[in-house]
Amino acid sequence: MDRKIVRPAELDLDSPGRRDYWVALEHDSIWGDHLMPLTVWVGRNATEGRGLVAFGANHGNEYEGPVALKNLQSEIQLEKVTGRIIFIPVLNPPAFRAGTRESFLDDGVNLNRAFVDGAGKTPALSGITHRVAAFVRDYIWPRVHVVIDLHSGGDVARFALCASFHVVDDPVQSKAMEETARWFGTPCLMVYQNATPGLLTSEAERLGKITVGTELGWGRAVNLEGVRYARHGVLAAAIHHEQMQGEIEPTGHHRSGTQVKLKTVDRACYCVAPFDGHFEPLIDCGVAVQEGDVVGLLHDFDHIDMPPHKVRAQVDGVVLAQAWAAAVPRGQHIVVVGRVTS
Repeated sequence: MDRKIVRPAELDLDSPGRRDYWVALEHDSIWGDHLMPLTVWVGRNATEGRGLVAFGANHGNEYEGPVALKNLQSEIQLEKVTGRIIFIPVLNPPAFRAGTRESFLDDGVNLNRAFVDGAGKTPALSGITHRVAAFVRDYIWPRVHVVIDLHSGGDVARFALCASFHVVDDPVQSKAMEETARWFGTPCLMVYQNATPGLLTSEAERLGKITVGTELGWGRAVNLEGVRYARHGVLAAAIHHEQMQGEIEPTGHHRSGTQVKLKTVDRACYCVAPFDGHFEPLIDCGVAVQEGDVVGLLHDFDHIDMPPHKVRAQVDGVVLAQAWAAAVPRGQHIVVVGRVTS
């Protein structure tokens, strides 16, 4: 396979065929470039402004997305592609090479907070991470209407595996996003708060795109089920949104009708660490709880004789996520309880 190194302006995302690229974005320190892998398939019925993009490694220590998309690259046959499909298995090369959530060795910025005004355009926001955001805005958004952003918890949190989306005002867009999310087959669907600035998915949703995120693993590992759900969800999205021919059957909890839809849009869903400490979970992810239940303990080993702080659920629901690393700083969300919703 010939993978061509190009500047963004040299990409061809419109002509029929398959092309494999390394997109070169100038490095901030060495005399060279960061290289972002991108594969595009353009079929005979591709139309302007319509297509699917799937991103992996928005955060550099989350691996289910990159693995699933890398595997899918060798499976998708051009003759079955009718529209436009773009895969970027490693959206954030500097963070991926560092194996960290942020671009630790470069500008230290979290890409999933970098979709802000002026990103990649103004001197104060000109580092590599903001230029990745600018690349997505300038070259990817105009060519797609379906956006899949494959995440997992990294070092931050352990999740009940889920596909995710925000509440949006447009009922047609909202229905399409939920249907697309369900096809991943995950045990849970997460409808989460949309107050965090600079999220890739938030911007895509504001642009009217059918947008789905995921949390498919944790701990800088590769979760077997997470990779399977990612593969199935991306293929299902490509088929159901008419970018690819084929038939696909429901899988996992979608097939069995056991998916649980959980809302985490209000502050009461989030249990916050009141001091630096070490977290001991008492209830596993995916388990139902009631308001007031003790779901974990926070230990202070500088005060070894002090009883642990009892972390209590503040709402009825299901434990969706909790801190993965034992050591947590004050203010971290250490347990997230989603309210069950229809």
